[in-house]
Amino acid sequence: MREIMHLQAGQCGSQIRAKFWEVISDEHGDSDLQPERINVYYNKARGGNYVPRAVLVDLEPSTMDSILSGPFGQIFRPDNFVFGQSRAGNNWVKGHYMEGTELVDTVLDVVQREHGALAQSVRYGVEPYNAMLSVHQLVENTNETYCINNGALYDICFRTLKLTTPTYGDLNHLVSATMSRVTTCLCFLGQLNTNLHKLAVNMVPFPCPHFFMPGFAPLTSRGSQQYQALRVPELTQQMFDAKNMMAMCNPRHGRYLTMATVFREVDRQMLSVQSKNSSYFVEWIPNNMKTAVCDISPQGLKIAATFISNNTAFQELFKRISAQFTAMLWCKAFLHWYTGEGMDEMEFTEADSNMNDLVSEYQQYQDATAEEGEFKQEAKEEVA
Repeated sequence: MREIMHLQAGQCGSQIRAKFWEVISDEHGDSDLQPERINVYYNKARGGNYVPRAVLVDLEPSTMDSILSGPFGQIFRPDNFVFGQSRAGNNWVKGHYMEGTELVDTVLDVVQREHGALAQSVRYGVEPYNAMLSVHQLVENTNETYCINNGALYDICFRTLKLTTPTYGDLNHLVSATMSRVTTCLCFLGQLNTNLHKLAVNMVPFPCPHFFMPGFAPLTSRGSQQYQALRVPELTQQMFDAKNMMAMCNPRHGRYLTMATVFREVDRQMLSVQSKNSSYFVEWIPNNMKTAVCDISPQGLKIAATFISNNTAFQELFKRISAQFTAMLWCKAFLHWYTGEGMDEMEFTEADSNMNDLVSEYQQYQDATAEEGEFKQEAKEEVA
């Protein structure tokens, strides 16, 4: 079962959608190999046309007009659009408890025709509140969460891509390219191919730390691409560079619990790389690096690699959110926006406690050693 349903929610989901389907459409091209698994993201309609397996959701109807007037607007199924007649106003409670709940049944009816994965923004509006409340839900209700934040994307645009004034279009292109490459082994044939189920089994040794840090290489400025003949050693070096990570935390400040790499048009080169970086991997999870190889290179590149890691450094990101959240909650800043929509203040306290538990769990795994042996029985049995 390789099919993926793409569910976009809200303004962020809509903006990423535009770039995502552009990238996916380009990647599937028209060679003999590229369309082979086009059914991963598309359904075949009458007349031989392919329709994206996507559900588009927002509280305000103006988003639908924007989508339909765009270059890819006509390829979506009209009955997969689900829109309300109001807006969340950057208030997490309105989206989660109030206006959003009025659309749930309709969305679920559409989703039942498809099958899914979700792309959404958790840091909109009053960011610390919304991020904290969202992480609280993600810990409880998701199996895999790929974390991408604007700070890291802006850093990549400024420092690596040398863009003087990056736009949201530039950021969304990075997000879309990452999403496409994470699922590349489902779309195209190759050696040692993996799938999302294998990724979940191999990447999540414990239930709560299921937050992944994605990245990919090569990332180079447009002006320097023609002067670089990238080889595998440089490619693998870039993969471990914090400047290539899509989440704003330094993996060298933590330790890798697990890691997966997807190479495109290259052979396996990871054993020596893991050996050189052994101090950044926990030693009590054996064989905690997985590699997949795909035969189709990305559009415009000869070789490329995608990096997915489960790293204890995520506690840096969560600690920042928690500190901002606590400062705002202490002085009850903007709290009336949430309680006025029926939310209880205890829910904020519960979300904060859940976040602190998650940070403590990451720290516990970072400090653990193989000699302690306390996690050996807990860790999932590896699936080859």
